[in-house]
Amino acid sequence: MSDGEWLALNQRHLVVALDEVRVRLERHIASAAGETLPIEKPRLQPLARALKGQPPMALEQLCGRFGLSAFERSTLLLAAGMELDGRFPALCAAARGGREEGPTFALALAVFEQPSWEALASTGPLRYWRLLDIGKSATLVHSPLRIDEYVLDYLTGQRHADPRLLNLAEPLPDADMLAPSQARLAARIALLWREQGETLPVIQLAGSENSAAAEAIAVAACGELGLGLTAISAAALPLGAEELEKVLRLCERHATLSGGAVLLAGHPPGEPEPAREAVIARFIERLDAPLLLTGRSRRQSVRRAVLSFDVAKPTVAEQQAMWHAALGGDAAALPAARMLANQFHLEPGAIRAAIADARARLALEDCEPDPGPDSLAQAAWDSGRALSRSRLDDLARRVEVSAGWDDLIVPEPQQQMLRAIAAQLRHRATVHTDWGFAGQSERGLALAVLFAGSSGTGKTMAAEVLARAMRLDLYRVDLSAVVSKYIGETEKNLRRVFDAAEESGAVLLFDEADALFGKRTEVRDSHDRHANVEVSYLLQRVEAYRGLAILTTNMKEALDTAFLRRLRFVVTFPFPDPAARARIWARMFPLATPTSGLDMARLAQLAISGGQIRSIALNAAFLAADAGRSVTMTDIRAAARNEYVKLEKTLTDTELKGWAA
Repeated sequence: MSDGEWLALNQRHLVVALDEVRVRLERHIASAAGETLPIEKPRLQPLARALKGQPPMALEQLCGRFGLSAFERSTLLLAAGMELDGRFPALCAAARGGREEGPTFALALAVFEQPSWEALASTGPLRYWRLLDIGKSATLVHSPLRIDEYVLDYLTGQRHADPRLLNLAEPLPDADMLAPSQARLAARIALLWREQGETLPVIQLAGSENSAAAEAIAVAACGELGLGLTAISAAALPLGAEELEKVLRLCERHATLSGGAVLLAGHPPGEPEPAREAVIARFIERLDAPLLLTGRSRRQSVRRAVLSFDVAKPTVAEQQAMWHAALGGDAAALPAARMLANQFHLEPGAIRAAIADARARLALEDCEPDPGPDSLAQAAWDSGRALSRSRLDDLARRVEVSAGWDDLIVPEPQQQMLRAIAAQLRHRATVHTDWGFAGQSERGLALAVLFAGSSGTGKTMAAEVLARAMRLDLYRVDLSAVVSKYIGETEKNLRRVFDAAEESGAVLLFDEADALFGKRTEVRDSHDRHANVEVSYLLQRVEAYRGLAILTTNMKEALDTAFLRRLRFVVTFPFPDPAARARIWARMFPLATPTSGLDMARLAQLAISGGQIRSIALNAAFLAADAGRSVTMTDIRAAARNEYVKLEKTLTDTELKGWAA
């Protein structure tokens, strides 16, 4: 039976049921006037025989699911007739002696057979499930009754979510956005629920900050069981007990009518406060409906069994297959798919979005109408970076990189080590996956490096050079925003940073890392104990991070020895010698900057770092611009004096030897 045919039959069935109630009203009115109406031929029973073997009509579904008695069914139809049949208002008014307040329990008790006072009870289905709204009156039996709007829509065959749940509801993703491993988990949950019968355990999909995959698994599992799914945001649950009870009742009613389940999406921003946690726990305990949970925290229940499943992102192999299919699926696309899968850690929907964005950008740039896999992969690389930024941008500061290898003036041994770091980033898929190192153990595979040296020696620029060379985003982690005096908060902040960075494999730069990665101390009190826990947690996360983590320090000796042991490279940036300083000065002024008579050999006599050279060059350019001329040695000397005053140093005769007075 098609949906259209079912709707037509349902409307016919409802009209016949309303007609039976209308006839009872008319007979009641006639009886009160001393008249007798002829008995009409029943229409509902013949229709019921005609519907035998067909899907049940909405009225029968509702009555069966809520266990309505014949009297409660007639009372509900009495209220429905007021909204659907123009004859009902006048009939109800006549039956009540001309009063036009509408139907009441008193009228139903007088008109229908087998009247029951239990139907008026707050625990009865009409009131408990809020099938009827009761108006204000001096007594309950004389209070006007009105059918709930959502219930009325259900009776007429309309299928939609309860409007009062819309403010709490969350949109659900498509189930076809799952990777094969995630689809297998959905099938496992569906089989588990199918074998459990009536007493269903709560299913918890935990471990993912990004709820899209967990919610898609829930949709797929319910889809296999033929269950609808309504997602409720844990962050939107009301804190008041009375309001929460109303929400619980509405959720249960909707799940009962729709034959579906409820998904409590437990991803409130930040860490939930105790009051919110108590509300979530009460919701889980009290909801009498099939329930699924998402969220990082694992929850327990006293009254209900809770089964937890870890939701992992697609494996590298699955992501490679998805990139390969999105890039065209031929053999030429395999290397590009492999490159993208080993750099980004994205869900299927994000992979599709990255490819769509890449195609759009190539089309706007007037590239070939059907780009090859290499061109498309290069564009998708940039799209993947952009898609992965949203979460990390809230936790760290993205650095716009512009420096290249030629801009970095460091000795040859340091250059070789930096190029070795870039090579390991470039070929980690070959070594880890193809050559089997990752199969032996996940430990020791992280690429964490330390840049040590005094301020201004090129540590941050080296990080920029590596990020630009590998076409990766560089994020500077603000330690002042990460480190917290409150116990446990530092670990939570760092967890969020690393989890967000995992998607893109961005380069993470921890400046002045000795403040966070310092030596563990002897435990004398609880503060020492938790400080050591922070360092230990960092050691674990840095060791597990898929991307490049760069730590810089001015005090290498202050770092924990266990942490140094986990670093792949330690690059020491020396203070630049005169030859290096001359090369730095030669590259310091942009081509567009007018200069006159600059002597690089004499400038190199200034015993300063590369960062200080840049500061002097910039200040000298402002002095020259203010004077309306090119940058000269005089401007640089004036700027150098100011810089030395800032450093609380004095320019020596040796440094100024040969400079014009």
